[in-house]
This record gives sequence, structure tokens and C-alpha cells, in this order.
Amino acid sequence: MKKIIISKLFLYKYRFIIGYVLLGLAFVGLLFALPIISQYGLSDAEIQSADSSYHLSVDAPLNGDLVDLPYRLVQKLSIVLFGLTPYTIKLPSILVGLLLGFLLILLLNRWFKNNVSLLASCLVVLSTPFLFLAGSGTPLIMIVFWPTLLLWLGSKIQGEKRPKPTYSFLFAIALLLSIFTPYMLYFAVFCVFFVFMQPHLRFVLKSLPKLPLAIVSIVILAGIVALGINIINHPDTIMELLFASGFTIGDFFSNIVKGLAPVFSWRSTGESVFLSPLMSLPVFAIALIGLFSTTRGFFASRNSIASLLLVFTLVITGFNPSVVIFFILPLSILVAHGLKYILEKWYGLFPENPYARVAALFPLCLLFATILLPSIAQYVYGYRYNPSIADEFSYNLTVIRENLSDETLCVQENFRFYKILERSTELKVVENCEVANVPKLAIMGEIEAPEDYQLSRIITSPMRENSDIIYLYTEKGE
Repeated sequence: MKKIIISKLFLYKYRFIIGYVLLGLAFVGLLFALPIISQYGLSDAEIQSADSSYHLSVDAPLNGDLVDLPYRLVQKLSIVLFGLTPYTIKLPSILVGLLLGFLLILLLNRWFKNNVSLLASCLVVLSTPFLFLAGSGTPLIMIVFWPTLLLWLGSKIQGEKRPKPTYSFLFAIALLLSIFTPYMLYFAVFCVFFVFMQPHLRFVLKSLPKLPLAIVSIVILAGIVALGINIINHPDTIMELLFASGFTIGDFFSNIVKGLAPVFSWRSTGESVFLSPLMSLPVFAIALIGLFSTTRGFFASRNSIASLLLVFTLVITGFNPSVVIFFILPLSILVAHGLKYILEKWYGLFPENPYARVAALFPLCLLFATILLPSIAQYVYGYRYNPSIADEFSYNLTVIRENLSDETLCVQENFRFYKILERSTELKVVENCEVANVPKLAIMGEIEAPEDYQLSRIITSPMRENSDIIYLYTEKGE
């Protein structure tokens, strides 16, 4: 009987390729189904983002309107091409989420072995906070996207004896574009500080060829000059890039407490759009193991970056509680460190015993099933049925598109937002019901109907409170 050699079996030989393909298919399918299977309502931030993006003028860069400009341009294009729907509002985040997920996978694969990077990628890109970030139609996802892109490009430069000028040029362009995203100026300073404080990176910087260094320096200098000119002409820009609106120094520590509440709490209070707990207990435990394991070789760039990024997360959370979501990036690195430590300890117990490796598959699969499936279920059902969170989302747009056709819609709040509907529907949207001789009238909000109209129907939504959204009226005698 011929002896079976495990290393020559198809499934064993291509196990990592098969794993990454399955992860990619699950990730892509889940992302594009997010607006359908989870919260199909819109938060206040999403409504404001869509309104701002759609009304973005052609001369926005000249008028100093540069904050989150790349994201807003994509969101405006999505709304113009496909109409105003919850899906088109969220589509830019879905596309950026795809890129972000693959960048995280590439980054972890760059720093860790295939087995560790594959498992860590599954835990991160299929987690509740990542799915929320990719399904929210706001530029918040860019706060995680730019640093991830910069770290991956930096790893391509650092890991080569003669780095290609292309990666240096892309790094400079990414750094230039990132500084027009809120709080990324802090990250640019953090990058410079980290490079000069880390001995290995200082050596890499000194050994870089002159051409990549010159390219990076010129592009970054040009970006700083452009930003400086913009700030001189439009001083409000710097406040938007550095702080949240209405921020005061006294809010710093209270913002940190508010931002960290969904991370350590087990009950959503409704003060945040994030589900509690933001990450599951098993993932938190693996990340803690990873944090402790990095203390042994802390001064290695890969080990210290995660700890310093946690500190950076706390700092920017003090300016805006919602950017606590940035912790996804250091979390993914710490989870990878934790899995690396666990697997090394397990295989270290049985260095020459193949049965130990096989025996580890069952508990490992069970562990991942108990982490991933509840995490996805928490995201899908939590945003629909958790009363503290569901009430933070408005279903008005969905209800309007499903129930109205050619009526005149009277609105009191977010008039500019609902006015966009006129572009892709037969609705006429007016403010405060200033109409005359209209056969069918739809009123949303606390607006009194004209005397010559009678109520014909009330349209409700699945909201727990204030579920009566639209009142339909017809002319008396009709």
C-alpha cells in the first residue's frame, strides 16, 4: 500500500490559498449585503454626510472645502448616478471597506506567517466593529483606511534592501491625501516621531536610496504648502482637521470615557451608535495575550507599533468619541500577535508530534466558530432589534421610497437632504407645507396640514418610538 504523504495532498498544499479565497468571498458577499441584512436606517451623521456630499460644489477646493473631499466626491457620484437611497449613501464606505479589509490582510500577511495572518484576518474583517464601519455612510472609515494603507506601504519600503521608488511615491501621495482627513495630521506627526524614535527604522531611513527620499520629501512639502495656503485663506479648515465641532479642552477626558464605554460595557445605552461590547470577549482575550507577548521584544518596530497606536487611539478619542473605532487597526495587530504566541506555545509542547497539530484543529475550529458566528449575528440583529441602538437610526428615507410616488412631501427637518429625492423620483419636496391646489399631500414631522385637506392614511415604520412617520392627506371633496 502506498504511503500517504500529507505535504503532497492538494488540500494541504494549497490550504492557505483556499483559506484566503474563502475569506475573500465571504468578506465581499457580506459587505455588499450589509445595507440589506443589517441596519437599513440612517444615522444623523449619514444624513449630514449625504447632504454635504451631494451639495459639494465644483469649486470646493478653491473655497477651502477640502475636509474628507475624496470620500465626499465618491458619495456624490454614487447618489447622482443611482439616486438617493440608503444603499447609495453607504456604497462609498462599502467600497473603501473592501480596500481596507484587503489592506489589513496584506499587512498582517507581511508581518506574520500565513497561518497567523489568515486566522487574525478572519477575526478582524468579520467582526462587528469592522462591519459597522464598512456599512456606515460617513467618512469615519477613512480614519482607519489611511493609516492602514500607510503602514502597508511603509512595510513594503522597510522590508526591501533596495525599495522601489513606486512604493515611496505612493506612500508620499497617500500621506498627502490623508492629511485632509480629520485627525490624520496627528497621525502624520506620529509617523515622523515613531520613525525617529525607533532605532531600526532610523537605520532603514538612513539606508534608503536618495531618489525615494527625494520623492517623498518633495510631495510631502508640496502638501504642507497647499494645506498652509488653504488654512491661511480658510482658518476654519484647521479646526475641522484637528478637533470635533464644539470641542473644548474640558471635554477631553469625558470624551475618552464616552468613547471607551461601548468597548468595556456589555449593555448599549443609546449614547453611541456602536453596539456593546464593541469586540467579543474571546477576541479581547487574544488581543491581551498579544499585548503581553509584545513586551518581550517591545523595541522591534512591529511589536511597539500596536502599543503606540493604542495610545494614539486614546488621544484622538479625546477629541471625538466616535473615532474610538480607530482601535480596529492596533486590535488586528495585537490579535495576530496573540494567535502567534498561542500557536507557538502549543506547537512548542509537541515539537515533533504530528498528532498534536491535527488534534489542535478541532478546538481551533470550534473557537473560531464561537467567535465569528455570534459576532456576525450581533451585528445583523443588534442594529435591527436592540432598542437603544435602533432608535439612533432613521427609517424615513426607506419608508418614503417604498410608499410615496407622486405626492408633494412636506418636511420640517433636513429639507436639503430630502430635496435630493426630486432628482430620481416624481416627488415634489417643500419646506413647512407651503403649498396650494395639490391633490395629494404627504406630511412628515410636526407640521399642521392646511384646512382644506383631510387625513387619509398614516404610514408607520419599524421604530420603537415615534413610529408614525408620514401623514397622507387629500383635498376635501376628492
